[in-house]
Amino acid sequence: MERATILYHPGIEEAAPLASQVKAWLQQRGVAGHVAAGDDLEEPAVQEEIAQSDLVIVLGGDGSTLRAARVTSCYDVPIFGINLGRVGFLSEASPADWRRRLARLLDGQGWLERRLMLRASAYRNSNLLAEFVALNDVVVSRGGQARVLRLHLYVDDDLVTSYTADGLIVATPTGSTAYAMAAGGPLLPPELLNFLVVPVAPHLSLDRAVILHEKALVTIQVEMDHEALMAADGQQTVTLVSGDRVEVTGHDDQASFMRVGSKSYFYHRLMQRLGFWHPKGLS
Repeated sequence: MERATILYHPGIEEAAPLASQVKAWLQQRGVAGHVAAGDDLEEPAVQEEIAQSDLVIVLGGDGSTLRAARVTSCYDVPIFGINLGRVGFLSEASPADWRRRLARLLDGQGWLERRLMLRASAYRNSNLLAEFVALNDVVVSRGGQARVLRLHLYVDDDLVTSYTADGLIVATPTGSTAYAMAAGGPLLPPELLNFLVVPVAPHLSLDRAVILHEKALVTIQVEMDHEALMAADGQQTVTLVSGDRVEVTGHDDQASFMRVGSKSYFYHRLMQRLGFWHPKGLS
């Protein structure tokens, strides 16, 4: 590894000082480091730096990693996360052990993990309203209105079912541990190339998740007399009205992460983050 970009969350007090420490540590090992705030991800200069990097080190929580993944996936540059957030499902290190884990990575002990991403488009009649990329999920919900939606689910242009519900979640395996899990969906290991559709608070409707392959085209048509919202990774949103449709499928690009632990880390980390007992000896 010759070059790394270090992205830090500007709203976390310890993030910027830690970014400087990581940069100095890398330079001592012959790796050039460039530091940038996560808010500057859309800046051409930052994206050019990422494109020239071998690794992007993200200092923040899962939200910071989700934002970074939408950019790094375009350039096929892997992420190494140092968790400064609350949960940190996507991170590989903590402020206490990042030196040890990064040293293992530089010593060639790491491995590359690729994760499915989604491409979502919202249409009104034949007009494109918005287009988003998501690593976690795409959600069609009732927004601020305390009223249910009527949602028609199509897969590859065939009507599967209609829901009366607060919303529908289309989640990747990464997102299966997020909102989809809270809505009762199954947990999918990250290496799977599947995504799932999970209803939120369905009323007299199908209450089970539907699991699909990455080439499936999911279309959600909304029906209601009030506004709804489409959100990608909880960060990008667009307002929907009755008759609008949302199309979701697997993205051509994938998010990449560098890991240094066991390849079964997912189950260990999941139980750890959820506060359940886990066997000793797993890294």
